[in-house]
Amino acid sequence: MARQVPRKLTSIPDAGQPASLTSRLFETRRLSVELASRLSAEDMTAQAMEDASPTKWHLAHVTWFFENFILVHHLPGYRVFDESFAYCFNSYYESQGPRQPRPSRGILTRPSSESVFAYRTYVDEALERLLARDGADKGEIDRLIEIGINHEQQHQELMLTDILALFAQNPLRPAYRDSAATSVGEEPEPYRWILFPGGIRNVGYEVDGFSWDNEKMPHGVLLRPYKLADRLVTNAEWREFIDDGGYRQATLWMADGWATINREGWQAPEYWEQRDDEYLQMSLEGLQPLNPAAPVCHVSYYEADAFARWAGKRLPSEFEWEVAAAGLPIAGNTLSTRALRPLPAQPSAEDRLRQMFGDVWEWTQSAYLPYPGFQTAEGALGEYNGKFMVSQHVLRGASCATPGGHSRPTYRNFFYPHQRWQFSGVRLAAEKD
Repeated sequence: MARQVPRKLTSIPDAGQPASLTSRLFETRRLSVELASRLSAEDMTAQAMEDASPTKWHLAHVTWFFENFILVHHLPGYRVFDESFAYCFNSYYESQGPRQPRPSRGILTRPSSESVFAYRTYVDEALERLLARDGADKGEIDRLIEIGINHEQQHQELMLTDILALFAQNPLRPAYRDSAATSVGEEPEPYRWILFPGGIRNVGYEVDGFSWDNEKMPHGVLLRPYKLADRLVTNAEWREFIDDGGYRQATLWMADGWATINREGWQAPEYWEQRDDEYLQMSLEGLQPLNPAAPVCHVSYYEADAFARWAGKRLPSEFEWEVAAAGLPIAGNTLSTRALRPLPAQPSAEDRLRQMFGDVWEWTQSAYLPYPGFQTAEGALGEYNGKFMVSQHVLRGASCATPGGHSRPTYRNFFYPHQRWQFSGVRLAAEKD
């Protein structure tokens, strides 16, 4: 497919030097194009379901974000690329006017993919001009650029999960990329418990650097002594749950969860396919044998909670997770590794937490609610997080599709309890004996 790829931008960090805001911006912009480069124009236009969006829409939306919230207001003489793009590629910003309904983004066969790539080039060049000038508003521009970088990183993860959702519905089960030569591992040694004391612990973001508004307002929380499993729940352990009738025992499920699995006919995690007595799993490398040692993924909050009950344990609260993660290296199997799938936990002779950042987002038992003192920011960007603080649950950590540098102990991801197309999994918790 002929494609207009953005030209090489000039802002490349010097070797060994910390990446500047400008270099991080354009590295992020390049990564989005790289992730889309394996797709055809047809792939980029199709929409798998209401929760997912076409790749073309993601590429254009993040570009509209920079144009609409930064360039229009801070680059003198800037001319909007195409006035119709505001309707096509606004997501949920009510203050920014009417927009294409989310469930119908897949019918936007026009503007074309080529037009979207041209749009990205046009906006990137304008961002270069903006960042090359000095002005009294530089501090505000830098703040908005930082938000834009983190916003685009979120959509890079969504691009991958939405591509997987699309290819999983295709009867040909296409692969986003060729399969890496990896062996199917055996079930690892049993998980070990890591103990944590109770008391009043501080949570929330309180250091220099970027964070979302839903992480701010640090405060103390009272925790009872607790313990966390040192690794994530595996596919083999989930298979035991299935074989023991976990999807058929109403007593394990929340009422809404029981209604959901019966209405939807769920009998296994999303993308599992049973062949005789074995399971295959749809992945970004196509339909693959299920790796018993890998973390289970693509499960909803309802399923995570039911599994924990079946195991005689529970899910951690988001604050138990955050306190346990404080001080740990923020490293793991994220998008930076390019594995693009959850990997088995590395063996360890030490009693320590593993897989806290990467592989899968970890469901917590915590409802997504504002912290004490939270206030919605003024203006359109105030719609980013606050208005979603109802009927959702918090996930912590990161996944194999999370861009590098986009993880921290205080990060609060959130989804509705029935949603499972994301790389979401389970870590068990329990009271301290």
